[in-house]
Amino acid sequence: MPTRRPSARVLAVIAASAAVISGVALGAPAASAQISSSSAQPATGGWGGIYQKQTLRVATYNLSLNRNAAGDLVRDLSTPDNAQARTVAEVIQRANPDVVLLNEFDYVAGGAAVDLFRANYLKVGQNGANPVDYPYVFTAPSNTGVPSGFDLNNDGTVGGGDDALGFGQFEGQYGMVALSKHPIRTDKVRTFQNFLWKDMPGALLPDDPATAAPADWFTPEELGVVRLSSKSHWDVPIDVGGHTVHVLASHPTPPTFDGPEDRNGRRNHDEIRFWSDYISPVSSRYIVDDAGARGGLRVTDSFVILGDQNADPKDGDSVDAAITQLLGNWRIRDPKPTSPGGVEASALQGGANLAHRSDPRYDTADFADTAPGNLRADYVLPSLALIPVRAEVFWPAQSDPLSRLTGVYPFPSSDHRLVWADLRVPRW
Repeated sequence: MPTRRPSARVLAVIAASAAVISGVALGAPAASAQISSSSAQPATGGWGGIYQKQTLRVATYNLSLNRNAAGDLVRDLSTPDNAQARTVAEVIQRANPDVVLLNEFDYVAGGAAVDLFRANYLKVGQNGANPVDYPYVFTAPSNTGVPSGFDLNNDGTVGGGDDALGFGQFEGQYGMVALSKHPIRTDKVRTFQNFLWKDMPGALLPDDPATAAPADWFTPEELGVVRLSSKSHWDVPIDVGGHTVHVLASHPTPPTFDGPEDRNGRRNHDEIRFWSDYISPVSSRYIVDDAGARGGLRVTDSFVILGDQNADPKDGDSVDAAITQLLGNWRIRDPKPTSPGGVEASALQGGANLAHRSDPRYDTADFADTAPGNLRADYVLPSLALIPVRAEVFWPAQSDPLSRLTGVYPFPSSDHRLVWADLRVPRW
């Protein structure tokens, strides 16, 4: 007989009460040695009857393993000696998440690239770090580099990355991969690669400032093909001790590289909004997945939103309140991962960082010092029923031996940092 799910009211009471006993553990400084796996950490406190004994470590990492041409990533990962791949693999091994979303990992049909990364890098201990095995993988096509057949940037020519359905020089560039130590319910995965931007009610469609008509940057014919997702949006359900956690994965476009029409800034806003709508049973009614199923999550579903959202709460070029759509959503809790390296880098690099309003301890990306400076761009955002007990940005201070993994420009790994949170997962 299936276990009966508690009501939304019960969930809210449990989450609010558990938050009181768990909040003190957040923001612990990163250790220089390998961080203990969350699967080996008991969830302490008086909630053993409600929550599973072990916590779940969930992470997101834009590891910049994208390449300039199709086939290059497979070539680079075919041997175990690619310097960047070894470095990002060690970052993952040191953090040792149970579930991790990889952004900017080129999509290769059949999973050849991710299989090579697992076999040649993650399963091989790097510089004394323990190997890590992810038996469960999900990846799928990306809109990046897919020709639209239209002049989407209005420069008078058709073709190239800027006229693709998502920016990319070839199909699949800047793709995504989800890795898990827990079973992925592949029969329940939902993708939203094909959802059209115009089909979002109240979409912030870009406007051509040279005309009087509103929201007319794209022609009606172009709106018939322009998709919301610059890469894709995925709902990847994972079975964690009998409890389903929906990993909501995405990588919205950077809100830059456009003009006064702000087509990328507006798209970034609406790509972020998609998840805010998806987790609301009322607001999600317009959403249709690639298989034709309509709607989003139930109010009782557990989820964690992962990905490089390319939006800081206070700084950078994103549309005002873009990420606040998630940070201010009542169904989401923000564990606010921190690092010592972000604070140090902001002070040492100066430039645009000096005028930032956000606290640099929350930064997750080391961008150009002139503009936009370092930002909080990468997020692990669990639902109320998943209780955070610890959260960090993998950004060691320069005095830490592991700072060699993040470094300074030109980076040995990525301009983004891995972000993780340990979560208590319900038993039911």
